[in-house]
Amino acid sequence: MTTKKKELIVTSALPYANGPLHFGHLLEHIQTDIWVRSQRIVGNDCIYLCASDAHGTPIMMKAEEENVSPEKLVDKYMNEHKKTLRTFQVLHDCYYQTHSEENKKYSELIYNTALKNGYISKQNIKQLYDQERNLFLADRYVQGNCPKCNAPNQYGDNCDVCGAKYEATELLNPISIFSKKAPIIKESEHLFFTLTKLEKEIKEWIDKSSLQDSVINKLQEWFKDGLMDWDISRDAPYFGFKIPGFEEKFFYVWLDAPIGYIGTLEKFLKDSKNKLTAKDLWSENSTHEIYHFIGKDILNFHALFWPALLHAAQFKKPSNVFVHGFLTLNGNKMSKSKGNFLLADQYSSELKSDFLRYYLASKLTNKIDDIDFNLEDFQKKVNTDLVGKFINIASRVQKFLTTNDNKIGIDLDEDLIEDFQNETEAIFNDLINLDYSNACKRIMKLADTANQYIDHNQPWILAKESINQKEVIKISSTAMNLFRILNICLEPIIPETASKIKEYLNLKDDGLDNLNISIKNHEVQKFEPLIERIEDDKIDKLKEASKSE
Repeated sequence: MTTKKKELIVTSALPYANGPLHFGHLLEHIQTDIWVRSQRIVGNDCIYLCASDAHGTPIMMKAEEENVSPEKLVDKYMNEHKKTLRTFQVLHDCYYQTHSEENKKYSELIYNTALKNGYISKQNIKQLYDQERNLFLADRYVQGNCPKCNAPNQYGDNCDVCGAKYEATELLNPISIFSKKAPIIKESEHLFFTLTKLEKEIKEWIDKSSLQDSVINKLQEWFKDGLMDWDISRDAPYFGFKIPGFEEKFFYVWLDAPIGYIGTLEKFLKDSKNKLTAKDLWSENSTHEIYHFIGKDILNFHALFWPALLHAAQFKKPSNVFVHGFLTLNGNKMSKSKGNFLLADQYSSELKSDFLRYYLASKLTNKIDDIDFNLEDFQKKVNTDLVGKFINIASRVQKFLTTNDNKIGIDLDEDLIEDFQNETEAIFNDLINLDYSNACKRIMKLADTANQYIDHNQPWILAKESINQKEVIKISSTAMNLFRILNICLEPIIPETASKIKEYLNLKDDGLDNLNISIKNHEVQKFEPLIERIEDDKIDKLKEASKSE
């Protein structure tokens, strides 16, 4: 377990501020939150940051559709995102947005430093342009026939039918999705970040970081194919920050989005009345370690462009980037149009957040495999593990403590308790190493042992004769100690339930620091059901919700 105190800056990827959070968003935020809570429990300092991603054409178009300003749209969804994430016990130290003065300041600072250091160039590029909307069209905003196989209704970057990749200007019979008219090809000068100049530096960073093997393999593929300079500008009209020195050019959303981590840190430090700036904590000589949690779809931005940009601007590069797979629903990719889609708020209106947190934790490893949220498996897993194994320990023995004034006794099976205490180090090591699945397996194996201990000793049989009262209290008190140890181990995963259990045990400030002290001669509260089984009707409601538009 960690002995030397670390100072960590931790981020989850930024949800886009043009709609409510769906189920897939929760995977990453819950994964990050469990890690942050685990780090804090073992004694490390963490600043956990996130924000709503506020810039780009989709925001501008959605605001137009809703007849509000982009700023109001972003504020609306930022507040929704924050509220939803709190419902799932995801507690950021600061949740902000990228359309902020802090982010503008750091975007301009990083760009200007990269420019001064010779990492910005200009190139003329040809793009499809919608004359009716006076808008350059990104790949997703144009459809046409694939230039390779002639399949219709393909987007401007790749074909879903034959898998070909191409430039949008190569599409046959292109149509703008906005005006439904054929766009023209128009030339425009763009600014590029010269990623090709920093290949050596990125490789050095990769070698020093403990990136996942599959991440390194993917990065090596990109190096083999040859890195390309990165277009960081967009022409007006565009919702974003204007590039210094230009009136009609804006930073591409993926330039200022990761800088939003730094802007959010600045906001946190200001709100905390801290005299340090984000630049102090993110400087090359800072002692803070920086960790990003992301999905595999944005790996290139975080493991190529971002460390290169930080290097060009003389900021500290991440200590690591933790990448996870996608979340599927009932074995299929989530899709509104195919009736397989669930919003975070649809789940939370039916069931506790801790149930989802535990289920995802039981499947999350430090690999990049996709995870399936299967509703029947979810119901069975939660009912078996949390209710049938974990909570069952307390519910089976609490009634026997009523004969001892609801007090845990003095006499305990100390050897068994010590075995449980010793196992906590391996459990928290698994949590710190992002192998939550193995941590859950270890915890449930201990829960099985605790239940076997109760089964073997049969306190309900012994309690029939008063002469056995001391032995019954010993068995029950030992079981309660085992229950308390498991609760500390589960706290990062199911924080709401763990807090409730601490109140029941009258151990509000319980933690790893005093784990090795057994609880003796200690009164607990009157037992009430701590969690309830997931009934079929709840699963039926979620199934129904996932099918609706």
